[in-house]
Amino acid sequence: MKWFIASDIHGSLKYCREMLRAFHEEKADRMLLLGDILYHGPRNALPDEYAPKEVIALLNSYKNDILCVRGNCDTEVDQMVLEFPILADYAILTEKEKMIFATHGHRFHEKQLPPLHKGDILLNGHTHISACREYEDYVYMNPGSVSIPKENTPHAYMTMENGLFLWKDFEGNIFYTYQI
Repeated sequence: MKWFIASDIHGSLKYCREMLRAFHEEKADRMLLLGDILYHGPRNALPDEYAPKEVIALLNSYKNDILCVRGNCDTEVDQMVLEFPILADYAILTEKEKMIFATHGHRFHEKQLPPLHKGDILLNGHTHISACREYEDYVYMNPGSVSIPKENTPHAYMTMENGLFLWKDFEGNIFYTYQI
């Protein structure tokens, strides 16, 4: 199975379209969204083409393809308009006998770890900074932000297939790789 992994759309119609275009080009089987779907949050500037109602319509048309975890900007009101579950604090995936703990990153992150075994993967968004770091006991991964990247990182997403993780910008350029 090929996973398409993205985070922090923040209501940007422009980058939601870019993300869905990339999802199709990747020919991914499923999409994992790591939260902050509709609202931009009080600390962020409005993203390009901020249009949460249009983002709702686009994402709802993919409701059977999306697995999502709750971001710090996601609320019960958002769940009332989105037709796929968004309120789980985390999701567990497995790949080649490794657990992938997928979460937004505002509760569990590099300084506040969830329960992990040696070699497991902590996958989150929230920081808007793409990352791949190996620690002694776990691997940390972050796709960055679809709409509001920070610290000179690109508008980005990840894919995961057969133990290979790829970080890409929307032009298809790979800038990180990790193989289990």
